[in-house]
Amino acid sequence: MSDFPDSLRRRLARPAAILGAGVSGRAVADTLGAAGFASVVYDAQGGNAVFGPDEAARHDLVVYSPGFAQSHPWLLAARRAGLQCLAELDFGALLWSGPAIAITGTNGKTTLTEFLSFAHKRAGQDAIACGNVGLPFTALHATVSNGAFLAVVEVSSFQAEDLRHFSPEAVLWINFDEDHLDRHGELESYFRAKFRLIERLPPGGVLVVGESVVEYARRFGIDLPAEALVATRAEVADRVPAGSIFEAWPQRENWALAARYWQAKGLPMRSLEESARLFRAAPHRLRKVAEAQGVEYWNDSKGTNFHAVYAALEQFQVPVRWIGGGKWKGGDLRRFAERLAPRIEAAYLIGETGPELQRHLAELGRPARCFAGLQDAVVAAGKDAHGPTAILLSPGFSSFDQFHGYAERGTVFERAALALANRA
Repeated sequence: MSDFPDSLRRRLARPAAILGAGVSGRAVADTLGAAGFASVVYDAQGGNAVFGPDEAARHDLVVYSPGFAQSHPWLLAARRAGLQCLAELDFGALLWSGPAIAITGTNGKTTLTEFLSFAHKRAGQDAIACGNVGLPFTALHATVSNGAFLAVVEVSSFQAEDLRHFSPEAVLWINFDEDHLDRHGELESYFRAKFRLIERLPPGGVLVVGESVVEYARRFGIDLPAEALVATRAEVADRVPAGSIFEAWPQRENWALAARYWQAKGLPMRSLEESARLFRAAPHRLRKVAEAQGVEYWNDSKGTNFHAVYAALEQFQVPVRWIGGGKWKGGDLRRFAERLAPRIEAAYLIGETGPELQRHLAELGRPARCFAGLQDAVVAAGKDAHGPTAILLSPGFSSFDQFHGYAERGTVFERAALALANRA
């Protein structure tokens, strides 16, 4: 209990309300329980599926998961009742006394988070990747020695939009492009949600941003701090470690951010370069998984937005048969199709957005078909392909209309690809 600040303990005389029964919510409940505090978890799919004025009157503190937008009726009810409302990341920050750096961006943030954690450990500093990458920030309280580790925190726009307590010593904002407009409404609102991390950066903190962040800040009339370091791919083009995942786009952008940050911290570049050569990206991030008779199968299931698809397509000098589609997250599908059409030979579409994408691509003269399932799409693409060709799963959309997550989607693709390649 001594780890809990007085401001929290005063609000915990009565059970805390936790909104969301997912990974973040469970971490909060476990942390409170271990410290002897009670909580009640509310979730639309669970036993406590209602949260209104009557429920709010039973609590003094609400901790909510990233899936709850600021306009969610449950959060509005809590605020009207005068409850203190904390995002899970802020709750974790009140319990964490060690250093933290924040990684954000439309794409690449998971890889950069995992890489910098790996690089810091190889440089002799205990570090742990957490946040949006899998381990909730709150869970660090019970996972590692508080204060002895560097927390390398992946932060999504959902986590950042209402931060009030999380204050990282460094922020790395890799890139920015259209995404999550179903949540944020306007592109500028999405940008400002991520910009909240910069506002939480203390004086003397390190800020490194990518080129597209500078471009969009200028477009929206938002001033980046004068001390912001701009990482450009051009300046590291001839200094990317050979044999590392960072040799190719889009990972070269991650290397540019990592190098700028490492230099700003005064750490030896040789250490970062050695780490880069040893580091391996997690599955489902633009990786060749099978090949037969000149036909390559590439899994980029984690490519869940338009920018990720464009970046993946930059890799290929051979014709691409693209497998895409999924749950819509907002964004202009017509404009996406217009940018996509010149870069692909044909499209094999799945999920909620498949029919509309098919219509747009057909109008643009690009062959496109819809399939009931991913396996059917892979089989059709394999039958149509003759080497040299790449069959690329880079969906551009969320997986939750047909799968439990991008990992399941990627696994289905890999199994189908391997089956086809083994038959060839």
